[in-house]
Amino acid sequence: MQSVIRSTLWLVFFASILAAWWLMYAMSIGMGLDVFGRATPAMNPMMMDMMMGSFVPLFIMWAAMMAAMMLPTLVPTLRAYEDLIANADGTRAGWSGVLLGYFAVWVIFAAGIATLQLTLRSAGVLDMMGAATSLWITAGLLIAVGAFQFSRTKEICHGVCHAPMHYFLGHWRTGMLGGLRMGLSLGAFCVGCCWGFMALGFAGGVMSLLWMGGATLFMILEKLPQIGHRLTKPMGFALIAAGLVLAANILFNGA
Repeated sequence: MQSVIRSTLWLVFFASILAAWWLMYAMSIGMGLDVFGRATPAMNPMMMDMMMGSFVPLFIMWAAMMAAMMLPTLVPTLRAYEDLIANADGTRAGWSGVLLGYFAVWVIFAAGIATLQLTLRSAGVLDMMGAATSLWITAGLLIAVGAFQFSRTKEICHGVCHAPMHYFLGHWRTGMLGGLRMGLSLGAFCVGCCWGFMALGFAGGVMSLLWMGGATLFMILEKLPQIGHRLTKPMGFALIAAGLVLAANILFNGA
């Protein structure tokens, strides 16, 4: 019976991720965008304005994006909790609590970044597709997110995210409510670790499936206990270099 429950929970988890990616793809196609999040001749301005111009649909879009991008990064954490089901007093209810708490934090983040996007669009900083209206802003964003990779905040948050077993052993709570509390805490550390990659959506457009896929892959790798700590700073150098190259191109070529 326990194996059936375990398999069902994992199937629901991965089905939710696939459903979120399908929804993002359907939204992109419905708005007439390509994989880069740019308008195609088939762009639907009415659909675009409906999705990007008011809080509720924009929040739903960001919440779905968080499910698509951030739930896959939780797999090592859920696997670590499973080890404690077998070897300690972890439960399936606690496992579910960790998942729900973690995702709840990202839903709150989705509400915040949707509000930020609408505010920046009203100020003329972002266009309808959620892309920066100035290449200087894009360059600054790349440099800022790259520099954050070297910060103490990143180091602390990433230390928790890529070593979930250490977190569980030091902050263990039993049952559904205990799992929920740990999930909320883990979600907060994860936001602290990964917010920059969400913000990078403003560099080229938040509906870029290419950015979503690339950022998701990197965040999955960054959270793997075996290799994650080796990737943080190289990505920082890469983002800073990209920002400086873009800034130099603007300066010398007026692009």
